[in-house]
Amino acid sequence: MTEILALLQNIAPLFEKTTLRQLSQVVFGMLVTSGRITMLGLSRWTEKGGSYRTIQRLYHTVLDWKAIQWLLFQKRLMKAADEYIIAGDEVVVSKAGKETHGVDRFFAGLQQQVIPGVSFFAFSLVNVKEEQSYPLQISQIVKSEPEKAARKTKNEAKQAQKTTEKKKPGRPKGSKNKAKAEVVLNAELLRIQSGLHSLLETVGTTIPLCYVALDGHFGNYPSAYMVRQQNLHLISKLRHDAGLYPAFEGDHPGKGPKPKYGAKLDVRNMDAKYLKQSTTDGKFRNDIYQGQFFNKEFAFALNVVILLKTNLATNAQSHVILFSTDLEQSFDQIIHFYSLRFQIEFNFRDAKQYWGLEDFMNIKDTAVTNAANLAFFMVNISQALLQPFRQTQPDFSILDLKSHYQGYRYATETIKMLPQKPDPILLADIFQRIAHLGAIHPRFFPSPNP
Repeated sequence: MTEILALLQNIAPLFEKTTLRQLSQVVFGMLVTSGRITMLGLSRWTEKGGSYRTIQRLYHTVLDWKAIQWLLFQKRLMKAADEYIIAGDEVVVSKAGKETHGVDRFFAGLQQQVIPGVSFFAFSLVNVKEEQSYPLQISQIVKSEPEKAARKTKNEAKQAQKTTEKKKPGRPKGSKNKAKAEVVLNAELLRIQSGLHSLLETVGTTIPLCYVALDGHFGNYPSAYMVRQQNLHLISKLRHDAGLYPAFEGDHPGKGPKPKYGAKLDVRNMDAKYLKQSTTDGKFRNDIYQGQFFNKEFAFALNVVILLKTNLATNAQSHVILFSTDLEQSFDQIIHFYSLRFQIEFNFRDAKQYWGLEDFMNIKDTAVTNAANLAFFMVNISQALLQPFRQTQPDFSILDLKSHYQGYRYATETIKMLPQKPDPILLADIFQRIAHLGAIHPRFFPSPNP
């Protein structure tokens, strides 16, 4: 408990004394709770006055989570000499009721279908050297009524199109060219842009940030335009069938303006001049191509990296198309930074599995916000608590950490029943042995005496 209090002292200036005491009880309760993380469950495991009403008061207190996460990161997790990039993604939490604030229907990647629930968009800073993500800003996605109406109209139009005649091929009569540079961001991108701007304001000049890694859902021109408006570069993935064109070279044979695009590329039969690296792994050959190419949906050229995998026995091929809006970025950095985006998925897993993101039963606006942010706050708290253990035990996990604090809780209650406190050396051995019982990596703990 003392190390938790010492850790929370880093963010003490942001809290009133009562609120800080309540938060310390909740943090300890989350570390020792073995079941679902709910307010009732936490009240059963906390000590020193962590009643249900105490925890309920904290959940209904308005807290500045953006400042809390940033101050904790600055004091305990940030390494100024390391390079960081921004990763962003959406996480969906299933909810059965209709009263929870912001409940709607969202697409869940794990289920690969639209489900009822609540959704949050998270931005994290990823340490490039450590390959570790730290969530700093979590915002709930609450769809407005006009947005819901527009989605309903769009779905009805799609359904009507399926039941009527097939759309004629080609360009509709009377349509005009639209300037690609002029982009009207939809409600989703406006929300994300607002969150990204808020994160950049919070970080300020403390950490130089240049890149934002987003998944393939944002591999389009409006998303790239949104990121470039914040003076950052987007790293994402294009569709596998995206059309790519090199710049037109040579003399223009006909009349009119000089063409912008060259011949369309066949990504599975690339020119050798674009080849950057080729390796063979057993019966597979992995080729990496890079070049500055155009896509007709974008108003500017992209730094494109094509990863082509070929089965040497069957000649079957598969490919992935990554891109960056930074034309000077190397192919290996684009691949590395895009792969680091997945670290935020581990944050989502930990928040759901260990810290109650999937378990909370709150329905009010403030309580839902606090429940979600507490889960991601615990992701960062756990990383700070794991640091001293991992200096000598690199595989020390969150389950080991929870086992450690559960052992502390059991040992504390047992020792209270003794007429006299044991010797400090014996006391330390008792704590270690009890923590040893539920540990995933027991070899890291002292073995029992014969």
